[in-house]
Amino acid sequence: MDNSAPLIELLTGLITTQAQDGSLDGSILQELEQATLADQARAQAFGITRETAGQVVRDRLQLFRAVYHQFIPFCQHRLGWAVHDSQARLDTLWSLWLPLAMQLVADRQTLGRPLVQGILGGQGTGKTTLAAILTLILNQLGYRVCELSIDDLYKTYADRQVLQAQDARLKWRGPPGTHDVDLGLSVLQQLRQADPQTPIAIPRFDKSLHNGAGDRAEPMMISGADIVLFEGWFVGTRPVDPQVFDTAPEPISTESDRQFARDINQALQAYLPLWEQLDRLMVLSPTDYRLSQQWRREAEQRMKASGRSGMSDADIDAFVLYFWRSLHPELFITPMCHQCDYVDLVIEIQPNHAPGRVYCPQHLPSDGG
Repeated sequence: MDNSAPLIELLTGLITTQAQDGSLDGSILQELEQATLADQARAQAFGITRETAGQVVRDRLQLFRAVYHQFIPFCQHRLGWAVHDSQARLDTLWSLWLPLAMQLVADRQTLGRPLVQGILGGQGTGKTTLAAILTLILNQLGYRVCELSIDDLYKTYADRQVLQAQDARLKWRGPPGTHDVDLGLSVLQQLRQADPQTPIAIPRFDKSLHNGAGDRAEPMMISGADIVLFEGWFVGTRPVDPQVFDTAPEPISTESDRQFARDINQALQAYLPLWEQLDRLMVLSPTDYRLSQQWRREAEQRMKASGRSGMSDADIDAFVLYFWRSLHPELFITPMCHQCDYVDLVIEIQPNHAPGRVYCPQHLPSDGG
């Protein structure tokens, strides 16, 4: 749906002009059904067929009404969006966030135990925003949600100081090797239990401690969760053939770059038991991986404009290039967008941060196009 204005107008009209008995004009339902089926790849990704579209639209409308009056203030106060921006996202609420939440609920019911949904995406792709909005919707449906980031699993400040002394290349937290995998494994295994006997300590990380180096904060205690949203910039990624680094893309250009990439690739092996705890994995994939550099610059510029300190362009470039050297998106993320063995859903992210194509790799043509 390239032109979202008519859809937003239709949806807001349904909220304000709904009949007393809750009935809907048949032509409006038909229009929404047609819009839902128009994007075939997205409909397939959410398991919507011509036969089921009518009921899907009715169920989604019911949820839209339940969430609508919370959504706008939530976007303003929790996400910091202007009213206009929040209204403009109603089409995304309708066409992506609601069906995604409904899909998670259906999978949770089928599974019969807590569901762990992995969210893979680089800087600026909207992982945290997506998790927050899904939590809002799922809470409305009566489901307890636990949000967990790979960042929450960082090793302690003291342990990372030892790590840096052993390998000076690990100058920034973030790459494989800087996390406590055993901690993450223990937490996810506890969260997957249908009826945990004791409260679960969810780790939290405070990036402001130690002058920005960060350290563990007090864990959050919960009694359990129905759905776990586990997000991170390399959640679910897998080691690749080391030979690919012989002809790797920029900025992996020197022999020391290639050796660093090979070593990080090897370190990624230790995370595979963590990924085995995932029941589903979605990828937030920018139309061009280099957008993350542009988005980071824009974010820092906004911080400076608001009077806060921010990184210089040179510092941003050094930071972003460091992570591309460790796990290059073209080598570790792009190929996963065509791997139905590991990925259930791909959401392409456009330069303006809005979602574009949504598809399931399983339904791609055999040539991957």
